[in-house]
Amino acid sequence: MERSEACSVPSLFNIDYMAIIRPLRGFTPKIGNNCFIAENAVVLGDVTMGDDCSIWYSAVLRGDVNTIKIGNRVNIQDGAVVHTLYNRSVSEIGDDVSVGHNAVIHGAKIGNNVLVGMGAIVMDNAVVADNTIIAAGAVVLSNTICDSGVWAGIPAKKVKDASEAIGAAAHKNAQGYMMYKDWYKEE
Repeated sequence: MERSEACSVPSLFNIDYMAIIRPLRGFTPKIGNNCFIAENAVVLGDVTMGDDCSIWYSAVLRGDVNTIKIGNRVNIQDGAVVHTLYNRSVSEIGDDVSVGHNAVIHGAKIGNNVLVGMGAIVMDNAVVADNTIIAAGAVVLSNTICDSGVWAGIPAKKVKDASEAIGAAAHKNAQGYMMYKDWYKEE
């Protein structure tokens, strides 16, 4: 398994606990430098992750049927799932992205400085532009193109036009998780 020495998995009471980081179908996850992967997170198959990422408790990045590419400074929060469709979609996540608790990214392309809210679902071949917020609980249907702004509802519709404040809010959330992951790496 290729794994950077800088990527740490914490231990408790001198017992080593490790996330499930597993090759599958000839693909081995590639994990960047200075990442935090929680003890019960799963990263398997064709997954490439940039630097300074954090994969939180019970999150699953399942690169079993197609490719998952994650940029730098991305946080995949507790219970979130990133997956794809066999030979029909890949998941691509840009830099400075937060994928909220229990969110699902399924074969979608997520730009830079994006916040995908808690419990949101972004389906196959959807595209989310840079500097966008997908509201908590929103469902972005397959093949939807979300230009910059705020998207909410089921199905998700644009509810607020793009602004510097929206991009800044998404970026600030990702920066907060840079600090949080370091707390866990220090223990």
